[in-house]
Amino acid sequence: MSANQHYDALFAGVIGQDYQLLKLLSPLAVEMSRLVGLTIASAAATSEHPLQVVELGTGTGITTLAILSQHDNLSVFSIDNEPVMQNQAKQHLHAWTTQQKLTFCDEDALTALQAMPSASVDIIASAYTLHNFLEDYRALVIIEILRVLKPGGQFINGDRYAMDDISLHTRLTQEEVSGYFKVLIGLGKLDVLEHWILHILSDESANHIMRETPALNLLKEAGFIDIKLSQRQQVNALVTATKPS
Repeated sequence: MSANQHYDALFAGVIGQDYQLLKLLSPLAVEMSRLVGLTIASAAATSEHPLQVVELGTGTGITTLAILSQHDNLSVFSIDNEPVMQNQAKQHLHAWTTQQKLTFCDEDALTALQAMPSASVDIIASAYTLHNFLEDYRALVIIEILRVLKPGGQFINGDRYAMDDISLHTRLTQEEVSGYFKVLIGLGKLDVLEHWILHILSDESANHIMRETPALNLLKEAGFIDIKLSQRQQVNALVTATKPS
């Protein structure tokens, strides 16, 4: 069995239908969560102390599990102010809360970050959360991320980074939406289809869309260094950035 098959088996067992449906609808979103977990695991493997990781956007726990399952040398403080989804995550990931590897916070990202001491966290990570923020709010969150990270700490984000080529980005998004129809009509889940269509319209709106070059410039202007966009997969990518030492 391959590493990816092991990964899928774990997630299907812990998160069940939430994971299975997301993998059908948006396999690249699942892959971004996996890449966030692998990137953190690489840092944990070389750290002399357990890493303190803050996750922005718990959701149903898919990225949280990707972080927790790939290395033991860390703990996660997971932030999400959507109680329905976070309650699902609490049920799915109860084993890690019992081991005191996972703590939940029910505030919004900016409020939670503003309450944290400066230079107190090793890694702040996220997958498919920042693109949901309004542009002005996202800029404030980025400033707080830099403040809260320890010198040398990392910001790791797997997300929708809209392509600078607007025509290509639009075509790829249209293909993505077409896939929603094929999957969800076939499953008879028209209510879920409506939700996803409304969500993608929000993602693509002028005050939400997180286009690649402006997003990387925002990190640079905030004060981050070693900013890298990698693993570009259609409209998705992994971004890492470091707080100066």
